[in-house]
Amino acid sequence: MKLKELPLSLKTAWRLRRTPIEKLGVDAAPAPSGLVISLTSIESRLARLDLTIRSLLAQDMAATKVMLWLHHSLKAKLPAKLLALVGQRFEIHYSNETCSHRKLVETLRLNFEQTVVTCDDDVMYPTDWLRRLVDAHIAFPNCIVAHECREINYDEQGKLQPYSQWNSAAPNSSKANTLAIGYGGVLYPPKALPVQVLDKAEYDRLAPRADDLWFKAMSLLNGTQVRRTENCRPKPVPVIASQGVSLKKHNVREDGNFIQWQALDKHFNLKAKIVGGNNGDRVK
Repeated sequence: MKLKELPLSLKTAWRLRRTPIEKLGVDAAPAPSGLVISLTSIESRLARLDLTIRSLLAQDMAATKVMLWLHHSLKAKLPAKLLALVGQRFEIHYSNETCSHRKLVETLRLNFEQTVVTCDDDVMYPTDWLRRLVDAHIAFPNCIVAHECREINYDEQGKLQPYSQWNSAAPNSSKANTLAIGYGGVLYPPKALPVQVLDKAEYDRLAPRADDLWFKAMSLLNGTQVRRTENCRPKPVPVIASQGVSLKKHNVREDGNFIQWQALDKHFNLKAKIVGGNNGDRVK
């Protein structure tokens, strides 16, 4: 967390925790039928995870439910302030999976036909966050839509560039190389990805620490476009002391994204799909 983000984080956390549970999202409009929000978490974030969940329940558009996936070993370690939120709108599910991919794949294993919105567990989402995703989905129903996107960058010779050179995508843009970034929130319409997305052996081997890249590879195989939303701001607010354990160090600072995308590219021949289809804005 940046120092300048601290005041807003404290203020947002205070507001969320002082709101009675029954008042969270009390006047929310219903989201499209069957839409669920799905996320996962780890032990080091459990103490403050209620803040993220409260922000999801406080949306001005209500999902059918919020589904949290945790490893079975955490069942006896959940804080009371998180358990207090469990009810008709919020469910906790358990999995043998330890990777971040479970936030989407486990929910799809329950129902492959539903619309799923994924998000991260270490931020608090603005109250209009879900509605802005749904608005983009209504405008582009066959696209995966996300508030934060980068563009996977190959140079003129077709050489993959380091992740530091994968620039942010423009709002309301969609190219073959558009990559949805999970922390901003991503909406997956029904059947946006092939059943192959559930292949644990493959994602453990090719992209064990990069669920965003695995889902992007699957979207390319399925011919599904990824689009950044037009109304992609404001950004989520970081939760204090929740980011000590993170995939960012490996995937970004150590260029793990570059290494894992190389593995996916080689296995699925993804460069041909990106370089051959990157001539400007496209909509499926």
